Amino acid sequence: MPGVDTLDGLLQAVAEFRTDDYELPVEKAALDRARRSLEETGLLLLGEVHGVRENPLIILGLMRALDLTHLALEWPETLKPQLDGYLADGRGLDHPLWWLGDGRVTAGHFAVLKSVPELSVTLFDGGMFTGDWSQRDALMAERVLTAHIEPALVVAGNAHTLISPTELGLPMGACLASARPALESVRIQYGNGTYYTIEPRQSRGYAAVAGLHAADAELLVGLPEFGEATVPHLPVELLRDRLGR
Repeated sequence: MPGVDTLDGLLQAVAEFRTDDYELPVEKAALDRARRSLEETGLLLLGEVHGVRENPLIILGLMRALDLTHLALEWPETLKPQLDGYLADGRGLDHPLWWLGDGRVTAGHFAVLKSVPELSVTLFDGGMFTGDWSQRDALMAERVLTAHIEPALVVAGNAHTLISPTELGLPMGACLASARPALESVRIQYGNGTYYTIEPRQSRGYAAVAGLHAADAELLVGLPEFGEATVPHLPVELLRDRLGR
């Protein structure tokens, strides 16, 4: 199902998203490493490609396997009151910032957030992009650290969760690892499938092993096949009008 442009359509997609029958396969050695990261640093990173239907299920699987109730997401921090309203009584999903269509926010995320008892959610994207990629990531890392949410799973796009410098600059993960040297980062390894970021897209990759495992000193969650998420997405002109820009 592609992006949706009505609140009723989004709420229907949330209601239809199943969470009760999902189980993430886990390799004990990899799970032990993830636990050590949480014990020694208070954090575990998870890097994703936005707009994949299974992403929120992987979040749910890791939180269940690690007995976590704290989650940090690369969503605009200004949406926290709306998210709290949604978790309390289903209100708040009409705010235009939910409807950017970049795939960070999906119907599956809202279904998963409702399914975790006593969940605490932190949003760490400042919402303002200055053009300095490293600066944005440094600010995201600072928000995670100052939130004092340990132990927590921290989820962002996979370019942001790397724990060493890249050609883009210094990722959030590297900033966090500088402060917490024992930090581990889990990367979702995608096989073949479709995803939605602004529009439907296709990807052909390689992921032989399903679930959480370790490979070449890296923690991975293998996803051999995946599907397109239902993403709230309004046209740019309508978003500008609703945001008053």
